[in-house]
Amino acid sequence: MRPYDFTAPRTLGAAMDRAGKESAYLAGGTTLVDLMKLEVMTPRRVVDINRLPMRGIEMRPDGLFIGSLERMSDVAEHPEVRTRYPLIREALLLGASQQLRNMASIGGNLLQRTRCGYFRDVSQPCNKRVPGSGCPALHGENRMHAVFGTSSSCAATNPSDVAVPLVALGTVVHLEGPRGRRSMPLDDFFRVPGSTPHIENELRSNELISGITVPRLTWARHSTYLKIRDRQSYEFALASAAVALRKDGRRIVEARIAVGGMGTKPWRLRNVEEALAGRPATAATYEAAVAHAADGARELSHNRFKPALLRRTLVRALTSLEG
Repeated sequence: MRPYDFTAPRTLGAAMDRAGKESAYLAGGTTLVDLMKLEVMTPRRVVDINRLPMRGIEMRPDGLFIGSLERMSDVAEHPEVRTRYPLIREALLLGASQQLRNMASIGGNLLQRTRCGYFRDVSQPCNKRVPGSGCPALHGENRMHAVFGTSSSCAATNPSDVAVPLVALGTVVHLEGPRGRRSMPLDDFFRVPGSTPHIENELRSNELISGITVPRLTWARHSTYLKIRDRQSYEFALASAAVALRKDGRRIVEARIAVGGMGTKPWRLRNVEEALAGRPATAATYEAAVAHAADGARELSHNRFKPALLRRTLVRALTSLEG
């Protein structure tokens, strides 16, 4: 780890004033500190934001507000999350170890960097780390890599678990920066790599995530998050699915579905949502609806199993809601 200056401002204005091109914001530090040790990230100044007023979990008229500095474990155990949004709680509990959940912030989780081995190995080229240097994963070790949203520059998956249900539910992310406040759909906040994989989201210079708002969907109680991984503890997803259904008796009125472990960002499957709407909640409906879930997937040499795994994961998640 290289030497750096450290500062812990008490106001948003001071935090933005002290940040700069070679600075990094610190919340829980569960990603940043690791990457600094590996010298993947080498900020000259670390700005500790834990004193800033970006906390709180409360139901508001437009939905559930969660401050970006709230810890994952606190969000998972909050009564509003437990009762109204079980898919968010399940994603949080499956996202890391208890020790990490006690430290990691919601905002930091959404901004965590990919776990691609080439990105984390500074002896290897990586377009995310050094733009224009190349992407060895395209023809190398790519079993965990994405099949949606990839490009000739990058195929790294987004590592966040909780971002998947948040995208499925239409969550809005709130940003604070030198030019004021703004909000946007979380789905639009994440960027696919294209020719600029080092630009992973829509954050502007010195901006911060101040919080998120999950829409008030009463039927999100009927939801789940399923994660398929190589081992049952502390592992990233090969495939995951966040599913919520609004039903009228046995008929599906509306569905919200997003998947993880498959895309360079959390991937909303609107074609599957449309295929489910108006249909009976049966195994035959689920099998037919997911038949085209992997349309547009671009497989690599070692992840050709992922489209089939995606379809099976979705059917299992949908079926579990009936059980």
